[in-house]
Amino acid sequence: MSTTPTGTPPTGTATSLLRFATAGSVDDGKSTLVGRLLHDSKSVLADQLEAVEHASRNRGQEAPDLALLTDGLRAEREQGITIDVAYRYFATPRRRFILADTPGHVQYTRNMVTGASTAELAVVLVDARNGVVEQTRRHAAVAALLRVPHVVLAVNKMDLVEYAEPVFAAIAAEFTAYAASLGVEDVVAVPISALAGDNVVEPSAHMDWYGGPTLLEHLEGVPVGNDPSAEPARFPVQYVIRPQTEEHPDYRGYAGQLASGVLRVGDPVTVLPSGHTTTVTGIDALGRATDIAWAPQSVTVRLADDIDISRGDLIAAGPAPVPTKDIEATVSHLNERPLRAGDKVLLKHTTRTVRALVKEITYRIDIDTLEQRSGAEGLNVNDIGHVVLRTAEPLALDDYRDNRRTGSFLLIDPADGTTLTAGMAGEAFETVRTTDANGTPDEEDWV
Repeated sequence: MSTTPTGTPPTGTATSLLRFATAGSVDDGKSTLVGRLLHDSKSVLADQLEAVEHASRNRGQEAPDLALLTDGLRAEREQGITIDVAYRYFATPRRRFILADTPGHVQYTRNMVTGASTAELAVVLVDARNGVVEQTRRHAAVAALLRVPHVVLAVNKMDLVEYAEPVFAAIAAEFTAYAASLGVEDVVAVPISALAGDNVVEPSAHMDWYGGPTLLEHLEGVPVGNDPSAEPARFPVQYVIRPQTEEHPDYRGYAGQLASGVLRVGDPVTVLPSGHTTTVTGIDALGRATDIAWAPQSVTVRLADDIDISRGDLIAAGPAPVPTKDIEATVSHLNERPLRAGDKVLLKHTTRTVRALVKEITYRIDIDTLEQRSGAEGLNVNDIGHVVLRTAEPLALDDYRDNRRTGSFLLIDPADGTTLTAGMAGEAFETVRTTDANGTPDEEDWV
């Protein structure tokens, strides 16, 4: 008997969860912004604030340095830069938040890929005195590459440009145009001063020309939570359960986390890469039977037929991806060791890891112009490019544009297990003029 009523899975509500990431160049004030956001939203415990005040006094500062609320590593505090991704949880009466504070230094851009990979919104910070710089464009490109649906441009340090509206308007126009060329449709620009608290949580008294929401108001109101029933069900098998006890002599279940969509008892499904078809006969969640599961629930699925299924197989309902050994993908290289054609790597897709060969590096994307530089010998750390891979076993990948979970993968060094590259199956940007290694445009546009 089902313990969970049949129905439609829950969608976003006023108390829903928003995962968002912050990014910005060094000294743009990102850590101060995050600290201000936590402080002014009453999300800082008293002992945390006392520790920050004490550390600030030891550094000769009269006011508490709110950046210390997020720069948790000793190296970060000593150098005054963010190195690792810092995750923070906080909540307001309207919404719960998981914040991924990512590094701004170009050396640690790869960590933004980690923080933004599961984000529904990215806050890109710029210094009002410097405007849009190369690192700003790089962060926007990474957000677009990872298909982050919402982007906020936070123009910080407006107090240092006398809260001038023309300065903000020029930066917002430049960034919005660049983001649009990347395919980012939802961009909201907010003028702020993280140090003074202007337009972070409370409206600014110095910028009466701005009639939009504060940063927190936008974070509380932005629509989140796609309807899982609108996506095809994808269930990567993590573990096969066969207790073989007297109580359950014939039990066979497949445990894992539903990556996308909704799965119901009675649904016809395809097991990939074998291609066998069967029907869902049971779903167990938290040790109890239910008739429905939706992403990202962790459940055990039971099937009608006794099929050879193991870890790494994909149970798919609805239109299923075609398994293939030949993969074209846009990638962001994360490692100091360059990625070159001919490299032998491991490819990790959901719960499946297979051997793979880098057959070709088709081009590297110029972050400034978005041109495709063909003839690249390899990809260096933080480079974004396009590669062709050949795997030893077939994989069932969706196009990343259709499914962020089952369209993504990692390339791993087989020698030491180091993560090399983050990959997105399919193309990243829809229209970019290609150029050769010397920067000469090719005759045709790539679509």
